[in-house]
Amino acid sequence: MVHVRLENFVGDTKEVQVQLKGDYVTLDPTLTLKEGVNYRLYVKKGRLHIKGGELNQQVDSSFLLIPQTYNEQHRVFIDERPYLGAMEFLVENKRFVRPVNQLPLEDYLKGVVPLEVFPSWNIEALKAQALAARTYAVSHLNEEMDDTTFYQVYGGYAWNARTTEAVEATKGQVITYNDRLIDAFYSASNGGMTENNTNVWGGDSRSFYPIKEDPFDPIHPWEFTLSKTQINLEEINWESSDPWEELQEVDKEITAVMKKSINRQGYPGDIVILSIPNLEISPKKYKSNRSTTGTIEVEFLQKLIDGTVLLGNLTLENVNVNRIRPMIGGSIFKSYYIDSFEATETKYVIRGKGYGHGVGMSQWGASIMGDQGKKYNEIIQFYFPGTTITNYENVLN
Repeated sequence: MVHVRLENFVGDTKEVQVQLKGDYVTLDPTLTLKEGVNYRLYVKKGRLHIKGGELNQQVDSSFLLIPQTYNEQHRVFIDERPYLGAMEFLVENKRFVRPVNQLPLEDYLKGVVPLEVFPSWNIEALKAQALAARTYAVSHLNEEMDDTTFYQVYGGYAWNARTTEAVEATKGQVITYNDRLIDAFYSASNGGMTENNTNVWGGDSRSFYPIKEDPFDPIHPWEFTLSKTQINLEEINWESSDPWEELQEVDKEITAVMKKSINRQGYPGDIVILSIPNLEISPKKYKSNRSTTGTIEVEFLQKLIDGTVLLGNLTLENVNVNRIRPMIGGSIFKSYYIDSFEATETKYVIRGKGYGHGVGMSQWGASIMGDQGKKYNEIIQFYFPGTTITNYENVLN
């Protein structure tokens, strides 16, 4: 069984809409939910409430919905997205509703693979992805994974016939090295050069993550521009009826990510970004041609819950680039494989290639290998050299 915290599609919310298909039971004898009824599940004063049909009551801090029979005809819909298996609802931080899905490993994978790759890809590439995803999941079975890229993107009962075929064709198979599970890392594109795990996350170097040219990866060049000044502090009209709501950054997509990152680093409340007075990428590179370190400085305003506005500054100096990239956003700052860095009086321009960390399997490279007639075991051997494909029961037992 796999436990998955639902964050990606649910977000941090005080309320979710729940509907059932099929018969479900709860562990609370006073709580019975019926098929087809729209239920509103929400947090009020730190407690969980449910309302819908004839039901309107406060429940415990968590409750569990269990299908009478586990099959595809029994589904829990959360904000109209269907999920199989059991669903637990928790109160998180006394504010948010957090669903946790519990279901068998193979069905979890059927909800992962179609969101991690394109189901239209060659079936051998889909099998390779299923194998990597299963290996990763099995190696994290003792954890409560989430449905984001921090673990693996999972879409519930968002199955596709071709990816389901790939999961079933490789059922139970995992990748091992010296009879032990590997992490089976993968990313969208390595930019034509694979990366070693030590350069990204530190720790001991693994021989099955070599640095080598990848003739199959389609490179995926990228570029982004970031303005040094986002909001001119001197031009803010503090006499306005609601000056805070009028503040708009220049690069909204990037600054939206920056604000969340600043919150996570110990600055609560609402944030607006004023400027990025310093951004540097060190010219020093690893053997894989990926950048090593850099510096970023962000000036911002912080509005506390009582309305107090503070001027803040966050500086990360000479840190690993993998600490800077999340502040800008992985979908914009797509990899550490940086070809050029330019700083003018008003902006920064960064160009590079690849999409992701570059360790392990390139998903696009696997797709091209499949198109060229390579079998999934050959794809696995190219990206994880020296490993063995075996059944996970042999490893866990």
